[in-house]
Amino acid sequence: MSDKSKVTIEIHFDLISPWCFIGKRHFDAARVRFAQKYPGATVESIWHPVQLLPEVPEQGLPFAQFYERRLGSPQAVRQRRQQIELAASRAGLELDMAAIQRMPNTTRALDLLRQVAALGEPALYEALLERLFAAYFQRGEDIGDAPTLRRLAEEVGVASDQLGDAKLDYARNAPAESAVPGVPHFVFNGRLSLSGAHDAAILFEAMSQGVQVPIAPGRVCA
Repeated sequence: MSDKSKVTIEIHFDLISPWCFIGKRHFDAARVRFAQKYPGATVESIWHPVQLLPEVPEQGLPFAQFYERRLGSPQAVRQRRQQIELAASRAGLELDMAAIQRMPNTTRALDLLRQVAALGEPALYEALLERLFAAYFQRGEDIGDAPTLRRLAEEVGVASDQLGDAKLDYARNAPAESAVPGVPHFVFNGRLSLSGAHDAAILFEAMSQGVQVPIAPGRVCA
């Protein structure tokens, strides 16, 4: 691959998915490795919010009860939490799932991300995205709450006057349904795709081959 090549990666995600936070951490590592190997190449990351659970009420739901109903038993919840925390640790993340009190509706948070995306500052967008993930999965903050979202945006340098509304509108920009099979979902140069929180080595391989030849069929998702 020429050092002058460009790789465009589209990432579909939702903020309530721990696998998306884990996948982002692996992706961050893959980008660092890619930049070291191809210092003249350009990487463009395009983030696409997907709302997994639009049926969650505006005020959210109690997190523990929600997952017990969803998975069927407290034992299943414990097993899932252990699975997530192990995968997170392998990605260099420390999550605190026990701190989460609310399963939020993500409409407001995704609206905030769209407003920041419109500012045309990718680094600012990714800083906010990281902050939102950390607020939810590491600090147990309610990312469905408008004042909380505004505070988190200000913490990463989004000035209040950069956001168009006096408050984030719950219904104005409800996310459309996505055609991707699940999140996180990565698309490389519009033709190679991977679903799931794959480790950095696989994402690096996809980035490297994305401007050359298709990757192995077993690693490609439609």
